[in-house]
Amino acid sequence: MKYYLIVGEASGDLHASHLMSALKTEDLQADFRFFGGDLMAAAGGTMVKHYKELAYMGFIPVLLHLRTIFANMKRCKEDIVAWNPDVVILVDYPGFNLNIAKFVHAQTRIPVYYFISPKIWAWKEYRIKNIKRDVDELFSILPFEVEFFEDKHQYPIHYVGNPTMDEVTAYQEANPKNFREFITDNNLEDKPIIALLAGSRKQEIKDNLPDMLKAVSGFPNYQVVLAGAPSILPEYYKQYIGQAKVKIVFEQTYRLLQHAEVALVTSGTATLETALFRVPQVVCYYTPIGRVISFLRRHILKVKYISLVNLIADREVVKELVADTMTVGNMQQELKNILEDSEYRKTMLAGYTYVAERLGPAGASKQAAREMLRILKK
Repeated sequence: MKYYLIVGEASGDLHASHLMSALKTEDLQADFRFFGGDLMAAAGGTMVKHYKELAYMGFIPVLLHLRTIFANMKRCKEDIVAWNPDVVILVDYPGFNLNIAKFVHAQTRIPVYYFISPKIWAWKEYRIKNIKRDVDELFSILPFEVEFFEDKHQYPIHYVGNPTMDEVTAYQEANPKNFREFITDNNLEDKPIIALLAGSRKQEIKDNLPDMLKAVSGFPNYQVVLAGAPSILPEYYKQYIGQAKVKIVFEQTYRLLQHAEVALVTSGTATLETALFRVPQVVCYYTPIGRVISFLRRHILKVKYISLVNLIADREVVKELVADTMTVGNMQQELKNILEDSEYRKTMLAGYTYVAERLGPAGASKQAAREMLRILKK
């Protein structure tokens, strides 16, 4: 069969590449064409556009690149019609992908599948109308989405497990823990590690890293190691690190988490990855208009939590310091709670166990591929 996939960022490239590999196992005649990235290209098929030509984040960048965005949408729509695939598979990136779904549904008879559903349970819930109208099958990677879509909106979906569970499990099986080797390879000290995961975008790093570094400076018995984001150059970090005593490791986030004692983590998939590595954490996310964001969070956003760990557990497993509550003092206090209070730490780890149980075993990509092929054949 012919599969047309569309992703808009690095995480989508990763998850889509695993889905493609799983589809190739299930369908020996699988042929791929996609808007994607290097990992998808390595899985096979034809890349039409790299996601880096699509990924504009924030109001101003989007406004400045509207002509390019519309040109990419037009190209994508024309290419889908010309290639006439058996299915279009959209991966996250709702601003672009829901527009494509609307076109494909209205102008063709090609089924539209959505893998990694838009997070409309957090904001823009009105998009459920578009999803019901334009998406034939939705494949979820978060267990609480089943209740949201099926019970609240009467829209049946497929929960297939979580790709992050797959990735962490595969890494741990292939890489036995070896602290001595890790510190030798990276010229680190023989001290327990406080890991910093300060975000993958420049604005996140700018907003979060300086106060994170101030918070960890009060723990001299630990060494601080920062996970460098793949798209950020070392020079960018240096302007915020200054004289702080911290080491940066690039392309080793999982290896860092494997050996960390505790972590300060910005919100996102990194919070779930940290939990699956069973590293106690403090979730930190600062924004310059903290009081406004705090108000919006209390009165506008549809969810109680911002971290995937707490959302999946539906309770506070990890402390979230967001907007005006992300202060150096609050971060230091939480680090002390984790490092000095064994019961506090044990309770958090028990919460991690519950989160892993809710996600289910590894195998999300295989499950999604089998379910997609079963429906397509039917």
